[in-house]
Amino acid sequence: MDDFLAARLQMAFSLGFHIVFACIGMVMPFFMSLAHFYWLKTKNVVYRDVTKAWSKGVAIFFATGAVSGTVLSFELGLLWPRFMEHAGPIFGMPFSLEGTAFFIEAIALGFYLYGWNRINPWFHWATGVVVGISGLLSGILVVAANAWMNSPAGFDYIDGQYLNVDPIKAMFNDAWFSQALHMTVAAFVSTGFAVAGVHALMILRGRNVAFHSKAFKIAAVFGTIAACLQPISGDISAKDVAKRQPAKLAAMEAHFHTERNAPLIIGGIPDTAGKKVDYAVKIPGLLSFMATGDFNGEVKGLDSVPREDQPPIAVTHYAFQIMVGLGMAMVGLAIVYFIALWKKKKWLSSNWLLKLFVMATPMGFIALEAGWTVTEVGRQPWIIHGIMRTADAVTPMPGIAYSFYLFTAVYISLAVIVSLLLYRQITMVGKLYDSSTEVPKN
Repeated sequence: MDDFLAARLQMAFSLGFHIVFACIGMVMPFFMSLAHFYWLKTKNVVYRDVTKAWSKGVAIFFATGAVSGTVLSFELGLLWPRFMEHAGPIFGMPFSLEGTAFFIEAIALGFYLYGWNRINPWFHWATGVVVGISGLLSGILVVAANAWMNSPAGFDYIDGQYLNVDPIKAMFNDAWFSQALHMTVAAFVSTGFAVAGVHALMILRGRNVAFHSKAFKIAAVFGTIAACLQPISGDISAKDVAKRQPAKLAAMEAHFHTERNAPLIIGGIPDTAGKKVDYAVKIPGLLSFMATGDFNGEVKGLDSVPREDQPPIAVTHYAFQIMVGLGMAMVGLAIVYFIALWKKKKWLSSNWLLKLFVMATPMGFIALEAGWTVTEVGRQPWIIHGIMRTADAVTPMPGIAYSFYLFTAVYISLAVIVSLLLYRQITMVGKLYDSSTEVPKN
């Protein structure tokens, strides 16, 4: 394995793990705070126990997210020194602000975890809300930095020099809103469905049904509402990508030829040599409408992009199809759940609905990983779109392959440890309840 590939794989592997920890850390505090709010309003001890159980999960993911995020920040400097040399002074502001948000989150989490029965109950609840808001802001600020790589702004690039730096303009670049919106909604979708699926499984197994039913409903409502909003944010993102990064959109759709009334391609196997897509379903004009708002609008194909500037087509296309396919499956389940809430109350206690949520447990995170694959692989061969190539930014230091193997082992170990801790937290819930009466023990 050459060093360039090893550096890319290490960054991809690190980001792939961190994004899961980060998204759960961003969203779970809101679940926790809502359960806490219900406890304060109703004094139902089940909501208190749900809150405490979830707060321990928040603490676990805060710690793992902090560690994996710190590793990523070091990797940026160690693996991509030329990139950081030029980009650091330009897009450093969102990273510095993210650090501030992180400190606020850490302080608020400390108050929350150790504030039970020690501080005013509503102030205690408010610290949990602050944990969620500051975590969400941290995620948005990091996405703003990534958006800058897709839509560089806030400087003039003259004769190889980065001049007239404006960090505010760099942070609020043309891509930041669409990426931040899409990523935030995706975090709620993936976490909501994952948490709901775990609690649905516990209900099916007959374990602490009162506890898991309330937890399931909170997570399911968050996840299903977000799932229905995600196509809207996806449409905003698609139009933005079509304008700024037509090569990425072409790779996403395996759209080889520039044309009007361009069809939306569903599935299929890209044939890069023959410049076609085999076994695909094509909906005439829909890609033009999604990209331009006009069924007869022109969509640029890969034939308008020099071969050396084209992203990897197959990987980008398959990742995009996985993201959209799983996203639509979760929208379908969300619609079924809303029908159950409003019209078919009997469905809520049916095993088939719970089994559907169990099946959907990993869907959000698979779609999340696929979406980030589209974002990062679809930008290639650029690390700063249109300005600096990824190959020109990699470190000249040898032996990166060994670093990749080491970090892979570390992240796999971290994932195993986190999984075991979460499993322990879920199983410990049983100690709170009497299995026959479903009443919390004193």
